[in-house]
Amino acid sequence: MRQRALITGCSGTVGRALRAHLEFAGWEVVPWDRSAVPIDDYARMEAFVADTKPTALFHLAVASQPTQVPVPTEQAWAVNYDWTSELAWITRQLGIAFVFTSTVMVFTEAVPGPYTIAMRPDASHDYGRDKKEGEDRVFSQNPQARVARLGWQIGDDLGGNQMAAWLDARGSVEASTRWLPACSMLEDTADALHRIATGRAGLYHVDSNEGWSFYDIAMALRKRHGAQWDITPSFGRAYDQRLLDARLSMPTLHSRLPELGA
Repeated sequence: MRQRALITGCSGTVGRALRAHLEFAGWEVVPWDRSAVPIDDYARMEAFVADTKPTALFHLAVASQPTQVPVPTEQAWAVNYDWTSELAWITRQLGIAFVFTSTVMVFTEAVPGPYTIAMRPDASHDYGRDKKEGEDRVFSQNPQARVARLGWQIGDDLGGNQMAAWLDARGSVEASTRWLPACSMLEDTADALHRIATGRAGLYHVDSNEGWSFYDIAMALRKRHGAQWDITPSFGRAYDQRLLDARLSMPTLHSRLPELGA
């Protein structure tokens, strides 16, 4: 029988990449339309998931706006925590694999990286706090869930919510030579989420950076895109933000971005 994925945030940057990857792998993909199935109506959500009968539910949605207008605290909490909690419970009751995407931002620079899955997150406010609380709630509601922490995504073009687009939108940036960001190519993140959904329950770190600085990566992306970005090296931010997880094999950043070190 053909496998089916139900994806929240399917129109987002990671969602589009995951949809393309899964469809190429032969999956049927059903996007979650919040206008049709409200996230504050448990009965309608449960009925929708039960009727859809997905093999896996990927919860990628975040409380954000394309215009970058700040989202009210209540809306962010409703999406990152309340909705997450309900989906974790629904998938537990229906026996559906549940994958919740979290973020490296559950950690702050107060706790030195790189980060392993054994290290406790320390974020105490805003997006990182919401995701940290969401992680705990997921495992409380559904011990068989999967939580995948992601870093900054890198796409093949200059669109979407990803690093190359961010650099292109600014044109001129100071890039630290001492900041090692958690990051991976979108196609590799999509593949990792696919493998996580069909693997063992638990917490995962998704990161391809084997040791490159933000300055290194920005310069490599400038070369790849033939861009005229003004990238100035800086030395102020010393932070190893990488996410380590030996169980999840990821292509190295250099293998995907050979312009690094070139």
